[in-house]
Amino acid sequence: MERYGSDVEVDEQRTPLIRRGREEEVQKAPACGSSRYTLALLSSYGFFVVYSLRVNLSVAMVDMLNNTHQSNHNHSGTVCPGRADPAVRKHNHTASVYNWDSETQGWILGSFFYGYILTQVPGGYLAGRFGPKWLMGFGILGTVIFTLLTPVAADLGAGYLIAVRVLEGIGEGVTFPAMYTMWAAWAPPLERSRLLTISYIGAQLGTVISLPVSGEIIFYLDWTYVFYIFGAVGLVWFVLWAFFAFDSPNTHPRISEQERLYITSSLKNELSTSASNIPWRSIVTSMPLLAIVVAHFSYNWTFYTLLTLLPTYMSDILGFSIQQNGFLSALPYLGCAVVAVLSGQIADYLRETRKYRTVIVRKSFTLIGMIGPAVFLVAAGYTGCDYTLAVTFLTISSSLGGVSASGFNINHLDIAPSYAGILLGITNTFATIPGMVGPVIARALTQQNTIEEWQIVFYIAAAIDLFGAIFYAVFGKGTVQSWAIHTSFSHAD
Repeated sequence: MERYGSDVEVDEQRTPLIRRGREEEVQKAPACGSSRYTLALLSSYGFFVVYSLRVNLSVAMVDMLNNTHQSNHNHSGTVCPGRADPAVRKHNHTASVYNWDSETQGWILGSFFYGYILTQVPGGYLAGRFGPKWLMGFGILGTVIFTLLTPVAADLGAGYLIAVRVLEGIGEGVTFPAMYTMWAAWAPPLERSRLLTISYIGAQLGTVISLPVSGEIIFYLDWTYVFYIFGAVGLVWFVLWAFFAFDSPNTHPRISEQERLYITSSLKNELSTSASNIPWRSIVTSMPLLAIVVAHFSYNWTFYTLLTLLPTYMSDILGFSIQQNGFLSALPYLGCAVVAVLSGQIADYLRETRKYRTVIVRKSFTLIGMIGPAVFLVAAGYTGCDYTLAVTFLTISSSLGGVSASGFNINHLDIAPSYAGILLGITNTFATIPGMVGPVIARALTQQNTIEEWQIVFYIAAAIDLFGAIFYAVFGKGTVQSWAIHTSFSHAD
């Protein structure tokens, strides 16, 4: 415990706890029906839209190409014997198809990240300067609009489609920094893990649901409806966000006074008094921030490698059909979503007991959430053609990754809540690089599609994961850094 002034005792989150001769002044506001949990659900819906629009092209691409329908049921080139296909139904081909070569396909699928990386740091800055609500709202709305224009762009040519995907990435790039900025004003320190895991579970659910649903939409309609339907879902979100989301408790017209006082009082000693004077030099030289950067980069190497190449592994190595592939590829992300929410509850419970400091909780959850996936990813490479064991190990690997959601992923808010959006923009910039180069390297290493080649891919991802976990465990911190607050405090982990 630290001493603040002469009569207030504060914990490591600097929340006023006890005043001499008085009971605790600010009571915790109920969660049920609260504005902060409404925001968590709304933002979760928003990230569902974000990830649905990000991954649906990967599924639609199968039906957009003129030569892919010939290989849908051909497993002769797989390492393992092909799995029995479900009953074949008549496929409704009504949309245009294109003769794009593999290089063009690669540019189309990767172009999103080239736009996404551009707006990470600017997103954090703009959210802090002008407010996160409308930045996030219009960022996702822009992505929705360009998604709806995707079929038109594809008809005009691959160059137009690439441009549209870059613009989608630019729009989505501001979303995570903006939401972190908003949570800096909304999330009481001892509820951060719960609120943020609820918020970001939408990203996992977007992947889980859009993979199989996009396949079914394509099968019964055609690939254009993937973009129309998910685009419409995004428009509904924007309307709800516009009416029910607000930048801070003080600007929310319908929040209860008890909840407003609870949130603002718990955060009043964390937030900087000067939002315009950003300590850039201290930020870029901060070792705790570098620890998050390394952990975020390392975690995303495995995440993006699996996100883009797991369907390929399921098809080329294990011999699963396209329809089986959609469901099985979604399983790891469903497990990750469930584990992320459970870990958020456990992390905040451990911190509320006051027996474990924030830094201990963050490091423990990061180690479990990065070393665990590394172990099971390597193990998956040695399952051979044991389909059940391979899918089980890959699912466990991704599921354990959800534990890190309560580790390094939330640590931006612990060390500098006033600048959380900017910090997230910085770490997410570096964490986007694996999405651009990881799958390219993996495909270069698996040209013959042998199990031995895929083992090398899994070893590389596991080694990077292990390095990131150890680096964070050594250099990570759990308290507000001196450069992130203008009031004088004694800082200790």
